[in-house]
Parts: sequence; structure tokens; C-alpha cells
Amino acid sequence: MAAPAPQPELPHLPVTFRPTLTRAVLLTVGTAMFVVITAVALLLENLSPGERLSFVFTALLFSAVLVLLSRPKVVADDAGVTVVNLTSKRRLAWAEILRVNLRPGDPWVFLDLSDGTSLPALGIQPGIARAQAVRDARALRALAETHGTGSDNT
Repeated sequence: MAAPAPQPELPHLPVTFRPTLTRAVLLTVGTAMFVVITAVALLLENLSPGERLSFVFTALLFSAVLVLLSRPKVVADDAGVTVVNLTSKRRLAWAEILRVNLRPGDPWVFLDLSDGTSLPALGIQPGIARAQAVRDARALRALAETHGTGSDNT
């Protein structure tokens, strides 16, 4: 008979899970792109003021998209979990979360909810930091099982 897997240590609440390395890359690329495109707009001598402004506006638009892509996070506190995805934010009580799933090949964590739906939580995604995402998913699963109904208590 195999020994049960050790339970991950519960993080102190409140805790924020987010793809830190992905976020750093996105924000760095966004800033660098804005600076380079703006510098090009200012250095090109044949551009009119309107064309320069369009360069800067385009750089700002590209940067805004990358900032939006860096927004996802999952915040857990004593009362529940707040899932912030690209364009939405949802607050969940612990009792609403039945299971935290991160299966091989999943792009991010999925939360199985008590209303029968599943909510993607983009704040925990394997991407370029798989080991961190697995640790975060296990920690969130342990918190959900400790504070809520958990998958074994239903």
C-alpha cells in the first residue's frame, strides 16, 4: 500500500498567486516596446506631428494589451478567493469551491464550483514557470479543502 502524498504547507492568508515570471516578461516587453516605438517616432525627421502621435498611440495600445495580459491573479483570504482574469473579477466564498484542478496539458487552473460550473483561474498557469504553478495549485487546493467544503466533504 502506497503512502499518501504529503500535504503541502498552508500559506499564511491573505496570499496572492500570480504568474510572476510571465508578468515580469510581459511588463518588461511592453515597456521596452513603448520606449523603442516612441523613440523611433521622435527620431524620424520626415514625420508630421500627427504621424508621431499615431506612433506613440500605437505603442501605448500595444503596451496596454500586454498590461492586460499581465493582470490575472488569484487572491485567497479568510473569507474566500478572488479570481482576477483578463477582463473579469469574481469573488468566491470558500464553500463555493469544490475542487482545484491543474491537469497535465491544462493552460491554467480550473475551479470546480458548487453551482456545477467551472471557473478558469488564469492567475495560476504553468506557462514558463511550471513548477511554481504546480506548487501554487497544490497550495490553493489545500486551502480550499481546509477552509471550504473541499472535494472530499461533498
